[in-house]
Amino acid sequence: MDQLVVVILAGGAGTRFWPLSTEVRPKQFLRLLGPRSLLQMSFDRVKELVNPERVLVFTNRSLLPLVREQLPEVPEENLVGEPLRKDTAAAVALSALIVRKRFGDAVILTVTSDHVIEPVDRFLRAARSAVGRAAAEDVLYTFGIRPTYPATSYGYLELGARVGVDDGVEHYEVLRFKEKPDLQTAERYLQEGRYLWNSGMFVWRAGVILEELRQHLPQHVQHIGRALEEWGTSRWEDALRDAFEPLEAISIDYGVMEKTSRVRCVAADFRWSDVGGWVALGEFLPRDERDNAFRGRLETLDAEGNIVFCEDEGELVALVGVKDMVVVRAKGATLIVPKGRAEAVKKLVQRLLKRGN
Repeated sequence: MDQLVVVILAGGAGTRFWPLSTEVRPKQFLRLLGPRSLLQMSFDRVKELVNPERVLVFTNRSLLPLVREQLPEVPEENLVGEPLRKDTAAAVALSALIVRKRFGDAVILTVTSDHVIEPVDRFLRAARSAVGRAAAEDVLYTFGIRPTYPATSYGYLELGARVGVDDGVEHYEVLRFKEKPDLQTAERYLQEGRYLWNSGMFVWRAGVILEELRQHLPQHVQHIGRALEEWGTSRWEDALRDAFEPLEAISIDYGVMEKTSRVRCVAADFRWSDVGGWVALGEFLPRDERDNAFRGRLETLDAEGNIVFCEDEGELVALVGVKDMVVVRAKGATLIVPKGRAEAVKKLVQRLLKRGN
């Protein structure tokens, strides 16, 4: 692990957790499952692998104060503010160039800041296994999660040949990245058993991912590399903005991983969720005898299958005769929506923002 640098991507601006989540305090900074935010939980996992001096956090420039507040252990120079949202390919290119400049051709473990992973020891075992292979070979690793149901909200990895087993962790070639499927296709993937969920976490050496970026997204390396000449000077922020402005907003999956032949994955055996909204969060909350998932004080009469979340855990919500609803109390607002319409919260938030709410 002495060759390792961890990169935490924390620039998301999800709106599916309204009213708790807002543009100025998005999902990764929320304490959804206890006293630590999702970002802090991500840091807690990786600090088992490296010390804070080898953890870099990439976020939107406007969110840097929140990162400083929540991760005081991480040195200031390791917090990088992106001037514009250009998706994950820009963040990966920037992180690889900074890592190479500061740490040489180090192995980079790139993780998300807003996913739930448990148990931690299984994550660490899979991470160590992927890091070892990426240190020794010119390959790009991702983490594949064995699906437990036919999910239509996740991308998938189609597995090729198994290339090894390390401490019980299976390694595979990846033949193809698959888009989010319809239900029938997802059911087929589950039945066939050679498809894994794409977790959006990666392991590679700085030099290897930069080679692939130069081939598939050369402007990313060219523009950001030029900006990096101003690293540590008063012109750094302006130079980085100038570099980001002409870049295509594209994910690292679309921009590189789907086009290269160097992709491998570890078949992870930990529980993983991107916690994409209130319904997904319900899987991690305690439940009563009528299958109501809740945080806060809950009283029910003939109510079942609901999800209730109170920002103030002392607040009382009472439900009578309702089924499969989401009820949220946060920031002086109340959200009530059927589980099946929970994805529409994003449209509601867009409407509220247009009205200045």
